[in-house]
Amino acid sequence: MTELDIEKENTAIAKAYRELLRVSYRNLSKDDKKFIRKAFDVALDAHKDQRRKSGEAYIFHPIAVAKIVAQEIGLDATSIAAALLHDVVEDNEDYSLADIERLFGETVARIVDGLTKISSLNKSGDISLQAENFRKMLLTLNDDVRVIIIKIADRLHNMLTMDSMRPDKQVKIASETLYIYAPLAHRIGLYNIKTELEDLGLKYTEPEVYNDILTKMEDSKEEQDAYIEAFSNTIKTALDKEKLNYDIKGRPKSIFSIRRKMLNQGVSFDEVYDKFAIRIIYKSDVENEKFLAWKIYSIVTDHFRPNPTRLRDWISSPKSTGYEALHITVIGPKSRWVEVQIRSERMNEIAEKGYAAHYKYKEGAQQDDNLDIWISRLQDALENPEMNAVDFVEQFKLNLYSKEIFVFTPKGDLKSLPKGATPLDFAFSIHTEVGMKTRGAKVNGKLVPLSHILKSGDRIEILTSETIKPNTNWLEYATTAKARSKIKSLLKAEKKEIAEEGKEILRRKLKQLKITLNERTVNELVNYFKLKTSLDLFYRVGIGKIDNTKLKDYASSRSNALVSYIKNKIVRKSSLPKEEIEKDEITNKYDLLVFGKDEQKLDYKLASCCNPIPGDPVFGFLTINDGLKVHKKNCPNAVSLQSNYAYRIMSAKWIDSSQQEFATQIKLSGIDNMGLVNQITQVISSNMHVNMKSISFESDGGVFTGKINVVVKNSNMLNKLMDNLKKINGIDKVSRV
Repeated sequence: MTELDIEKENTAIAKAYRELLRVSYRNLSKDDKKFIRKAFDVALDAHKDQRRKSGEAYIFHPIAVAKIVAQEIGLDATSIAAALLHDVVEDNEDYSLADIERLFGETVARIVDGLTKISSLNKSGDISLQAENFRKMLLTLNDDVRVIIIKIADRLHNMLTMDSMRPDKQVKIASETLYIYAPLAHRIGLYNIKTELEDLGLKYTEPEVYNDILTKMEDSKEEQDAYIEAFSNTIKTALDKEKLNYDIKGRPKSIFSIRRKMLNQGVSFDEVYDKFAIRIIYKSDVENEKFLAWKIYSIVTDHFRPNPTRLRDWISSPKSTGYEALHITVIGPKSRWVEVQIRSERMNEIAEKGYAAHYKYKEGAQQDDNLDIWISRLQDALENPEMNAVDFVEQFKLNLYSKEIFVFTPKGDLKSLPKGATPLDFAFSIHTEVGMKTRGAKVNGKLVPLSHILKSGDRIEILTSETIKPNTNWLEYATTAKARSKIKSLLKAEKKEIAEEGKEILRRKLKQLKITLNERTVNELVNYFKLKTSLDLFYRVGIGKIDNTKLKDYASSRSNALVSYIKNKIVRKSSLPKEEIEKDEITNKYDLLVFGKDEQKLDYKLASCCNPIPGDPVFGFLTINDGLKVHKKNCPNAVSLQSNYAYRIMSAKWIDSSQQEFATQIKLSGIDNMGLVNQITQVISSNMHVNMKSISFESDGGVFTGKINVVVKNSNMLNKLMDNLKKINGIDKVSRV
């Protein structure tokens, strides 16, 4: 570079720095400006020999990120300084984290450390590693939420300046942005940045689609502007009459959201009617905000007919991101649907700046900060280290993007839950202890099953019991990450408890067969019963699935050295090909296929068109000549079968037979005496593996007959229960129906 080029570049850097201070959303004090200047000088020195792929000086990147943080997100001087320094430690050996802490204090050092950790995560195209990295990144929220916010700003600038990168790198970064950063920006309430990230993501992942929609939008811009003006003029007169201070803006929908509408509704660009929204932003003091919003709503609906099903009142019940507004959809000129958003200036700032605007307006007012509530919910989800990373990200993304419903506690407190939540999710959102002891739920005063889908406005009362324990069905009823992770860990704890009992039972039973329970025996038993772990073995013994007969068979096979040798050869996994090992492990986990709501065992054949294996999501199809055939849900023929022969489809799922429960009825008869029913229910409830569904008794002339419906894991448990019932004084006969 010539001296003239260097001088030009230095002038451009100085100009970019001054622009950063000028556009800051916050009012910066003299001390703030000194602090930011110091950070700028350190960043300038650290990056002096670096250039970006495009050839420009690297320092332009941290300045641009700091500008996004200052202007678009509206954070404070500490965050602006951290944004300027975000790559210093990673890219330069002259500056350590200790240097940053000495120069700028503990807070800036903590944020820079968090950003350095995220950048140094293993960058891989492997989705499970991506997911694991994402989980690690979210753990930095523990340190400071500003880490994630600055990381989103960093990603936005990278997306805006990707043109000089290799196409494969562009697609990888854009996909990661759509997969992780856009949902995260949405959840933190940075809607403008979320929209930018989505559009830029589409630009690199589907360039033809992006450019096609962009061109069509530019072509129709004139017509659109004229339409917005016609719409605005109609209501301006009425708003002026009421002496309201307002602005009306027409906002085109993002390219990404138009693309999503085209895909979801199966329509072309021209058939997407609501390609823009009209925003009315009014000036108001906090006391009159709500009143004026509804006044403007009234004026708009006087002129244009509203769609009553499309009213969204986020003023009375703000979203958990803090978003407040009234949204209505009306029929505008030329019979087109138009979305009208009504917001005060304060609400508009919160919609655009999220976190930062909350703090600006929150000073002095003690109210729960939605972002803090969200972070504490996120920590609950992160607490579960056993959750598969990909499942975790998928579950987390559902929670990020899910629409919300607002429900009430019995005392009238408002709670927000994701759409599709059940009473069980509500119980766990109140407290883990409440969730664990949930016996039932009342919605609007009526008893409902735990699988009942809640709606906005429902009032929920949770009924609890000290004796209740979670069961595997609860995982089908719960939808939120917190509820599901807690239920899984509770079920695991219960399994371990039963396994401890099972180990002692196994020790006793093997002693009778003159076999010592040691590591070698346990390994032999695990192989013999085709199980995966010793925990599975002890658990199956504990619930009576592996009984005396099966253990005697094992003992006799063990005594024959040749048989044992051959068996070991057959089941030794090392001699099996990798595919067989994987298939065998899946089969061990899912060894039973059940059909319908009642989970019946039926005869079936596996369809040859998609060859499902245990563990695959499947459904049953009733054929005319071949009986029940099982297909994978993503089978090439699935759509055709489900649309043409829906009445022949049966729901099906693979389950672990050791977790399977069976309903049965016990008949009792005997001499009636005081306290008999109490004794019977005590015997049943003291057996931890039995769940009583219903009980009925009739007494005639001192003799009683009774029926009890119970749910048990297998016949051994049922026999044990019947033996215990026979021991009760006064009972004559106990039989299974």
